[in-house]
Amino acid sequence: MKNTALSATHEALGAKMVPFAGYNMPVSYEGVNAEHETIRKGVGVFDVSHMGEFLIGGPNALSLIQKVTSNDASKLTVGKAQYSCLPNETGGIVDDLIVYKIKEEQYLLVVNASNIEKDWNHISKYNDEFNADMRDISEGYSLLAIQGPKAVEAMQSLTSVDLAAIKFYHFEVADFAGIDNVIISATGYTGSGGFEIYCKNEEVNQVWDKVFEAGADFGIKPVGLAARDTLRLEMGYCLYGNDISDTTSPFEAGLGWITKFTKDFVNSEALSTIKAHGPERKLIAFELDERGIPRHDYDIVDSQGKKIGIVTSGTMSPSMGKGIGLGYVPTIFSTVGSKILIQIRKNAVPATVVKLPFYKTQ
Repeated sequence: MKNTALSATHEALGAKMVPFAGYNMPVSYEGVNAEHETIRKGVGVFDVSHMGEFLIGGPNALSLIQKVTSNDASKLTVGKAQYSCLPNETGGIVDDLIVYKIKEEQYLLVVNASNIEKDWNHISKYNDEFNADMRDISEGYSLLAIQGPKAVEAMQSLTSVDLAAIKFYHFEVADFAGIDNVIISATGYTGSGGFEIYCKNEEVNQVWDKVFEAGADFGIKPVGLAARDTLRLEMGYCLYGNDISDTTSPFEAGLGWITKFTKDFVNSEALSTIKAHGPERKLIAFELDERGIPRHDYDIVDSQGKKIGIVTSGTMSPSMGKGIGLGYVPTIFSTVGSKILIQIRKNAVPATVVKLPFYKTQ
């Protein structure tokens, strides 16, 4: 089990630690509901240093990225980031990721912790054609997600750049918390605004301490992975291994918006056919009409009690006080307003297909 550079800090703060993607990670500190509310109403900090980072450089860096990702990375300019996915050869998804254009001929790919080796091998396989410079820097870098509506105000004293001026999915490489050349990225997995901070392992303890000093007057708190999951689910953000996988196509998962056929990429011809004909099943969002909590792998059934799908993510929404979830069903059941049932143990609980996000920001 690997530790992040901050594992001892989390343990000293009384975090409940659990194994996650091969790392010893904080799942909660004071409880998921309280930490969830911290992000929705104030500012909190996640240690997500388990995520993977690849640097892709050289004259053919863009050509390689265009080949292995679904989105059109040629649209990126320096200082801009892009959500994308790595399609596999059989219609599914190797991983979802964020692509950053650091400078001309240099890109940073941020991938999921559980997929670092798989993603590296997949991209390397296609790099034989392009011979781009690939470096896996995951082991040397830490990542803090400072999220919430008070994040800009709370963190402004730590940097010379105007945080409010960094647009969503843009970033600056600048000074932060007394450290130079930190990536300050206006991205996140919560839907409540804020930043993701990339720095070296040997710098992150200083960054952590200064972040909490600067945020003290704003009620800043550490937040664990359990609240990260409820926050992302309220926004309908996909979680790899649950809502997307090697067997789900981007069009089934509602990720057609990051699948651009203005270029040739892995399995693009087959995916173009899926788009043209429409997928046979779709990822839906649903809210329970009665009390109950939907969970991963619960059956979705029709009015006759016949299984039509499966819940991929589910929880009791802390913000809304009702059961919410995502799951795959045949396309005919995917229309907003459709009625379905979620099999929760012996009870088939009525639910309604809704439009994302579940949580609407004010």
